[in-house]
Amino acid sequence: MRELSLNVLDVAQNSISAGASLIEIEILRDTAEHKLFIGIYDNGCGMTEEQTRQVMDPFFTTRTTRKVGMGIPLFKLAAEQTGGSLEIESEVGKGTRVKTVFNTDSIDFTPLGDINSTIITLITMNTDRDFIYTFGIDNKKFILSTSELKSILGGVPLSEPEVAAWIKDYIEEQTENICGGVIIENT
Repeated sequence: MRELSLNVLDVAQNSISAGASLIEIEILRDTAEHKLFIGIYDNGCGMTEEQTRQVMDPFFTTRTTRKVGMGIPLFKLAAEQTGGSLEIESEVGKGTRVKTVFNTDSIDFTPLGDINSTIITLITMNTDRDFIYTFGIDNKKFILSTSELKSILGGVPLSEPEVAAWIKDYIEEQTENICGGVIIENT
């Protein structure tokens, strides 16, 4: 994939397919250490130890619509090409945790891409799920919790156009504040 935000979308879709009601997405950058940490955690059905090992194999998938599953293997490859790593922890009935580390000073570092649009799409297209999104650079970060938004809105759907527009503006504003006024689609 040409940008890491698409890998995040793919893994989050796996979480949704696994029946997760809560999906946490963390994007944290340490500029001094030249590291980008991406974590996607869910409370879905989880996987057995064997499935967790097999999920790294592009010729293994639990999907019935196709015979291969390239998402996790490509995400792992993107991390390892930078000298980073991808780890998966999963437990049946409890959920799955995908954690990646990228070395951002590597010539092989894939840009993060438009993570804001990815998060906005996930939130507004999956209003029956809760998301916790954390974005940070160094010691600055913000957290958006859809369960808090739902509580404040008192039943107004997150997919409602005015609400979706507010979520988009909020995420973009917070990202710009953290990035010093510059949206970092290519970091």
